[in-house]
Amino acid sequence: MSDAIKHECGIALLRLKKPLEFYKEKYGSAFYGIQKMYLLMEKQHNRGQDGAGFASIKLDVEPGERYISRVRSNDAQAIQDVFKQINERVNEELTLHPEYVDNVALQKANIPYIGELFLGHVRYGTFGKNSIESVHPFLRQNNWMHRNLIVAGNFNMTNVKELFNSLVELGQHPKEMADTVTVMEKIGHFLDDEVTDLYQECKNNGLSKREASPVIAEKLPIAKILKRASKGWDGGYAMAGLFGHGDAFVFRDPAGIRPAYFYEDDEIVVVASERPVIQTVFNVAFDKVQELQPGNALIIKKNGTVTEEEIIVPTVKKACSFERIYFSRGSDAEIYQERKELGKLILPAVLEAIENDTDNTVFSYIPNTAETSFYGMVEAANDFLNQRKNKFILDNRKKLTKDSLEELLSVKIRTEKIAIKDAKLRTFITDDANRDDLVAHVYDVTYGVIKPTDNLVIIDDSIVRGTTLKMSIIKMMDRLNPKRIVVVSSAPQIRYPDCYGIDMAKLEGLVAFQAAIELLKERNQYKIVDEVYKKCKAQEDLKDLEVVNYVTEIYSPFSDIEISNKIAQLLTSSDIKAEVKIIFQSVDNLHIACPKNLGDWYFTGDYPTPGGNRVVNRAFMNFYEGKDARAY
Repeated sequence: MSDAIKHECGIALLRLKKPLEFYKEKYGSAFYGIQKMYLLMEKQHNRGQDGAGFASIKLDVEPGERYISRVRSNDAQAIQDVFKQINERVNEELTLHPEYVDNVALQKANIPYIGELFLGHVRYGTFGKNSIESVHPFLRQNNWMHRNLIVAGNFNMTNVKELFNSLVELGQHPKEMADTVTVMEKIGHFLDDEVTDLYQECKNNGLSKREASPVIAEKLPIAKILKRASKGWDGGYAMAGLFGHGDAFVFRDPAGIRPAYFYEDDEIVVVASERPVIQTVFNVAFDKVQELQPGNALIIKKNGTVTEEEIIVPTVKKACSFERIYFSRGSDAEIYQERKELGKLILPAVLEAIENDTDNTVFSYIPNTAETSFYGMVEAANDFLNQRKNKFILDNRKKLTKDSLEELLSVKIRTEKIAIKDAKLRTFITDDANRDDLVAHVYDVTYGVIKPTDNLVIIDDSIVRGTTLKMSIIKMMDRLNPKRIVVVSSAPQIRYPDCYGIDMAKLEGLVAFQAAIELLKERNQYKIVDEVYKKCKAQEDLKDLEVVNYVTEIYSPFSDIEISNKIAQLLTSSDIKAEVKIIFQSVDNLHIACPKNLGDWYFTGDYPTPGGNRVVNRAFMNFYEGKDARAY
């Protein structure tokens, strides 16, 4: 993607179902779980590079022995830093105590991080905060083993303020108004309730506090806790939790906005944000990895039983389509085919832009994640060319010669790697003019393959702000002196902010919104902006369920092509010599390519939760009022 956007997070949960001695004997080390957690997190580094965290729980330890370990980092190489700290501590203990080396019982009793239950997290800081206090997993501590709670997740709540106030009404004093803190404290409140009720039941049955402890662990109703805690949640989430005594869960939002996958056999239970991560780390087949269903929780009890239970009644599934276009790794079998399909489906619009002149067109892509869509587009272009050849042969079969046939068959679709990203280049200069010049060189180009009569078609995953296109890519492409530059987005126009995990919280930063505003000004229709503001303002005090997304009216006077053409104008500097066209995928084609992930609110304004409508209206009011603030 040419525009860098911070997004998403990744979770990894692993439960070892056998005693640690089993893994020592079969795999050569009782640190098997730690090793697998490193791989699960490293294979998801694409989901977050602002921070990483790891937590582990030892089962069935003696009183006085430490059973919870946690390490977090906001280092530039956070995952490596986390496991460097773990390895250094483990090696220190093994050096000081050689008797631990082949004794699993002593390792478990004395070395931190080793255990049977693990939770890992990689994050992007969607609010721009990257202090160590913001890094997951979060820990809620208590001397009662059952009341210890560790939480990590891939989520954003749209109604953090309301959740915060609900905790205050319960008599709590949360330390900050952040969605992770409020969610954890809400779960923790009902965890305390259930532990108290179970203890009272044990006491009534004549059990001592010590005797009650294993009974509470066995009977703790995780599903009930989650049902009570999640009332009023509005957002997209895949969150994981560990309880001190050894229960665990992963819980997914009812619209399926955020992804979660799991695999279970007689040795392990594992959950991750992406399917191929599990496939790769544990060498299992595609169909063995299951998707956690929307509104459900995967509940892993201390005794090793695993159930999937409905916590919230699922709504219409609106799984994030950006997962398929860009966020998730393209090594997933379904995602790979979907990205290719996105490239194929947009070819007709490309052919129209180049007037079907494939002979004088070079196809390329923005590295690196648009490569798969590029393959799909080129496959479709080859199909088009073959159809053209077939028609010519049939129409001229009586006068074709060997030489003319060879000449016809030699015509091929021209593909080149034109854009090369300079990953080491950093925009460290603060002076605007000098910084702009530096940004212009973030991409290098391949010289000598474009002729002045050529169209240059270059495909990107999506176009968000368009800054890099304007300041770098189009300028660099123009140096090659093509006749026409056609920039292709495999995603539709991004028109609305996201509030479920992606860092797109401000309308004015979206180039599609900028284009619509410019068109309203040019056509003397700017009064629509005033009208939309009044409608948004009138809804400020309504309940979320009653709020309507009126920002759609900003776009309604214009066709998709009109907005695309205006975007092309906005992103073309006056010094560009080539004709510039920008083409976007249609929403209909997006749904054809990605039929299981219909979450398209950033393209259509069709938000999957009521809080989304409040957020988009607030974002518009911030724009209108000149406030540089987030909408949630």
